[in-house]
Amino acid sequence: MKKLVVLQLSILLILFSNFLVANNITENDTKAEFSGELKKWHKVTLTFSGPETSETDEFNPFMNYRLDVTFTHPETGTSFKVPGYFAADGNAGETSATSGNKWRVHFAPDQTGSWNYKVDFRSGNWQAVSERKDAGKSAGFMDGTEGSFIIGESDKTGRDNRAKGRLQYDGTRYLKYAETGKPMLKVGPDSPENFLSFADFDGTFHNDGHKDNFVKTWEAHSKDWKEGDPTWKNGKGKAVIGAVNYLASKGMNAFSFLTLNIVGDDQNIFPFIDYDTYDRFDCSKLDQWEVVFNHADIQGMFLHFKLLEQECQGLLDNGAIGAYTRLYYREIMARFGHHLSLNWNIGEESGDWAKDHKTPPMNTTQRIAAAEYFYQYDPYHHHLVIHNPPAFNDILGVTSQYTGVSYQLGTEQFQNVHNTVLKWLTLSKESGRQWAISMDEPGGATHGLLPDNEDSKHDSARINCLWGVFLAGGWGNEYYFGYAHPHSDLTCEDFRSRDLFWNQCRYLLDFFEDNKIPVTETENFDNLVAEGDYCLAKTGELYIVFLKNGEGSINLENHSGEFSVKWFDPRNGGTLQNGRIKSISGGESHKLAGAPSEPKKDWVVLLSKK
Repeated sequence: MKKLVVLQLSILLILFSNFLVANNITENDTKAEFSGELKKWHKVTLTFSGPETSETDEFNPFMNYRLDVTFTHPETGTSFKVPGYFAADGNAGETSATSGNKWRVHFAPDQTGSWNYKVDFRSGNWQAVSERKDAGKSAGFMDGTEGSFIIGESDKTGRDNRAKGRLQYDGTRYLKYAETGKPMLKVGPDSPENFLSFADFDGTFHNDGHKDNFVKTWEAHSKDWKEGDPTWKNGKGKAVIGAVNYLASKGMNAFSFLTLNIVGDDQNIFPFIDYDTYDRFDCSKLDQWEVVFNHADIQGMFLHFKLLEQECQGLLDNGAIGAYTRLYYREIMARFGHHLSLNWNIGEESGDWAKDHKTPPMNTTQRIAAAEYFYQYDPYHHHLVIHNPPAFNDILGVTSQYTGVSYQLGTEQFQNVHNTVLKWLTLSKESGRQWAISMDEPGGATHGLLPDNEDSKHDSARINCLWGVFLAGGWGNEYYFGYAHPHSDLTCEDFRSRDLFWNQCRYLLDFFEDNKIPVTETENFDNLVAEGDYCLAKTGELYIVFLKNGEGSINLENHSGEFSVKWFDPRNGGTLQNGRIKSISGGESHKLAGAPSEPKKDWVVLLSKK
């Protein structure tokens, strides 16, 4: 009996050896090749040699293989199951390769010390979108491979997201950085939505006959590229990297972009190999997107992924979260989910609200299912939002995985922004899950944020929206560029078109940072100030009052003690200033007047208990 067992084992070993030889596999091929810095919060990339295939192989490498790598921190038991992807020759962004045998996973470790990894690599029809752990069969090669590596402390400082850690939703109004614990106040452009419609990216979109005139060069920002910044293919990409540099230089910390608008307004942005194929991805184009996103991380930028334009809601599965939609979501998560500061925006203007839909609109069940899919398969549980003009009542509450909304408000002159943010902060809290609210497309489709040469003061944007959002308790604000003006939501190729307004945004961020405002301990108290003004406060200790017309009042009847009175100029920034009144006492109401200058303009008053 023992001889029989030994014989059987010998035969199996011979067969396995023949399999390895036939497929040109050595023991080293099953091990991961590491790249990136083995440091906390840094992107650690594991590349494996797997089956030789191509983007157009009959046995679809995107749909019919599933690569997952589970990373475990033995000391704490923390575990992340991270999806991987087919990476062509492993250098497709430079070579434009469409075939190869490299398979890849990106991981952003949140702890130092030893980490273990184990590979699960399976094959079979529809394997990538199967929910069964044992679906299909082992794909061989690196399947079952285990290993370990050591993660050290990050050496990054300043704006670099790796110095701050992953931005996380924790059930409150503000997203917070895991390393520092500090909340983020997000400000930047929401336009152009076709940011990724860029001539230097690989792909068929340049000349496929679908609105090719919208493809951008970003030439105005070529001068903002710096020596040592990344490029690809012998110097391509400088202009779009420069655009990111410019925003960072102005103190902005976010920008947004669609990743799928095949039948939308621009029609040049999609991760697929061409305009009509939805289950095969362009490896080189996506590698080049990643170059931009990596650089954005270093510059401290929040990546606002808008996964679908309104017209594309039903493009892949008639709005359902079917096989093609799940495959699309999986590829996006696998390639970009390691980034530290981002949200997944399930749909830009999603839902059944438009007068005319090019594809079937997503209904409530589908929108909730989309968020559920990301919650189940995104190992990092990034902030989940949706973006649309109608009410959000159908996705409120603890049975929905949405953690906030990216709000669109079509009122001209940015009217009613403040009250709208307050409304949804209150409704979400009452539903059992406090949302983090960002006002990301205010101002109406026609005008939005005007170029500086049409409105150098930007009074409405500053007063009604910028300060209105943050003094309501919102966490973010992005700006849309109206289609009736130059450098619009589709045509913008120069962020300097709004240079003066980015200054005003930076002044707001500086105010909160320089004065160490504890926003997580504050609430909105508009009831304490004159009608139309704003008040964010930690009652009894600190009050931030926005006076739209230079004077107003504050009710301190229920609070004792002395409060210092300082003034901040939201139009020109700078340090806190003294006005006519230096201090006031609690226990009564006070008139707030006597600004340091321009007494009829808008001012911010900071009251701090002595």
